[in-house]
Amino acid sequence: MDSEAQQKRPKELVLPGSPGQRLAGMASAKHYMCGFCAAFTNIAVTFPIQKALFRQQLYGVRTRDAVRQLQRDGLRNLYRGILPPLMQKTTTLALMFGLYEDFSSLLLRHTSAPELLTRSMAAVLAGTTEAILTPFERIQTLLQDYKHHNRFNNTFHAFRELQHYGFREYYRGLVPILLRNGPSNVLFFGLRGPIKECLPHANTNSAHLINDFICGGLLGAMLGFLFYPVNVVKARMQSKVGGDFQSFRVVFLTIWREREGKVTHLFRGAHLNYHRSILSWGIINATYELLLKLL
Repeated sequence: MDSEAQQKRPKELVLPGSPGQRLAGMASAKHYMCGFCAAFTNIAVTFPIQKALFRQQLYGVRTRDAVRQLQRDGLRNLYRGILPPLMQKTTTLALMFGLYEDFSSLLLRHTSAPELLTRSMAAVLAGTTEAILTPFERIQTLLQDYKHHNRFNNTFHAFRELQHYGFREYYRGLVPILLRNGPSNVLFFGLRGPIKECLPHANTNSAHLINDFICGGLLGAMLGFLFYPVNVVKARMQSKVGGDFQSFRVVFLTIWREREGKVTHLFRGAHLNYHRSILSWGIINATYELLLKLL
């Protein structure tokens, strides 16, 4: 069939309730499920590291001091605050992978923009949608801060207590989350393929798993370092309960002055975050790709 005949050929329609639509829905659901399971695996393994990192972001202390704080808290409190990130991360990554695929498919069907631009927009939309789950990050911050250990008993208690301050209190720190989610999604989905292509060719399933781990780890480490100051500001904003809502700029300048205007002090904990991100995003990407092939 020549090109002219192909152009005249009508596009196939996918009718509601048709087998084609059901298969498309199943394929979409698979991405959500794989993202959920990848996040669960990651949180279970890396939560203690993330907790030490959080102490460094919030107080600007050195790694050994953050570890000593956790030791003083005791084993009983080591996994204190895991429920919010478990709920938030599993849902967030399910949305991140699933919505990216859904938005990409939708935009590619209904727009004539270049694919790179379309997929970048899909990544931004997915990241922006994820921000709906900001309350989980908010509660996680409060439970990980030792200053609030005697104030909030657990996740559900913290959620109830914040009700007294109004609905807006749950979304304290929303701006830095929006500044982080969209751009980081664009870079993650945009660079994941090219980075993997640069790695040695994989001939076995184990080799593919290793390449996926390396690809995800490198991307996670790079993005974690790039957006580290944004997360520092987020931690400071979300550790506060009640009172006025300061802007991102005001909080950043306050932290900058407190840390003597030194970039190195602003990045305290970044090296731990770098290593955590390699492990964390390596696990996420490798688990996601493995499950995608199995399901």
